[in-house]
Amino acid sequence: MASPSIQVQVGDFEVRVSNPDRVYFPSLGLTKRDLVDYYLSVGDGIVRALRERPCMLHRFPDGLAGEKVHQKRVPNGAPPWLETVRVKFPRYNRHADELCVTKLADVIWAVQMSTVEFHPWNSRRADTEQPDEWRIDLDPMPDCPFDRVRRVAGVAHEVLDDLGITGYPKTSGGRGLHIYVRIRPDRGFSDVRRAALAFAREVERRAPDDVTTTWWRKDRDPSALFVDYNQNARDHTIASAYSVRGNQQGTVSTPITWSEIPDVEPDDFTIQTVPARFAELGDLHATIDDEHFSLDPLLEWADRDEKAGLAGPADADQHP
Repeated sequence: MASPSIQVQVGDFEVRVSNPDRVYFPSLGLTKRDLVDYYLSVGDGIVRALRERPCMLHRFPDGLAGEKVHQKRVPNGAPPWLETVRVKFPRYNRHADELCVTKLADVIWAVQMSTVEFHPWNSRRADTEQPDEWRIDLDPMPDCPFDRVRRVAGVAHEVLDDLGITGYPKTSGGRGLHIYVRIRPDRGFSDVRRAALAFAREVERRAPDDVTTTWWRKDRDPSALFVDYNQNARDHTIASAYSVRGNQQGTVSTPITWSEIPDVEPDDFTIQTVPARFAELGDLHATIDDEHFSLDPLLEWADRDEKAGLAGPADADQHP
C-alpha cells in the first residue's frame, strides 16, 4: 500500500514527497525518504555540481527493482518555481526543456519524481553550446584491476600538473574515477573533445602498458583502462558529484582528494556513509569554480598529433 505523502521544507520551498516509505534499495532496506534525506545532507555539494546545467534524470519509479527511465524533459505539472533550460537536438529537429538546478528544492523535487541519478551537461544555460567543464573519465575495461585505475589517475595528475591545470577527482560510483576541470567557456564541444583526446593520448604515452585510447571496444585490451574522451561530446552526460548510483549498494560518485587515491575503495562511498563524510569534510569540490583554464595547450597537442597522422576524435554518434 502507498504510504501517506509528506511535506519537506527545503529552504523557502515546500516539496510534497509521495510514497516516502517505498523501498528504493531492497538490499539495504532504504526508502524514498532515505534518498531525500541523503540529498538534503549533501545539499551544497549536489547543487554546486548541477548548478545552471541542463540535467538528465535517471528515474526508478518502482525503486531499483523496477525499470530505469532516462528522462530529459521536465513533465507538465512541475511547480512554478522549478527552473528549466531549453536544449536543441538539430539532428532530430527537436528540443527539450530540461531541469536546471539553481537550488536544493529543485533536487528534492526530482527525487520526488523518483530520480536516483543526476546526469548534467558540461555546459551551463547561459550558453549550452560552450562547455565550461572538461571531464576526464578513467573507464576500466572488464578485466582491469582497480590498482591500474589508481595508477593511471596518478599519471593523469602528473600531466595536469605539467599543464598548470587543477583537476578535481571523484569516484564514479562504479569501477572508475573521474577528474573534472573548469575551462573557459570559449570553445565548442568538438574542440573540447579534441583537447580531451590529446590529453588521453599523452596519458597513454606515459603509461602504455595500462592505458588505451582505442575507440572500438572490440579492439581494446580487456585488462586496459580506457580514457574516455567522448564524455565531452555534446549531450553526453555522466553522474554528477554526489549523485547516488542506481545499484543495490547505493554507491555515490564522491569527491576525493588526490592523496586519497592510492588507498581509495569506491564501494566505501555510499548513501549511508557519504553524509557523515560530507559533514566532516564539506564539499571537496567547493573551490572548483575559482579558476577556469585554457584548452589552448591541449589543442596545440591535438594539432601536433593530427599532423603526425593520428586520427582526430571518432564521430560522437559512433558507439564504441
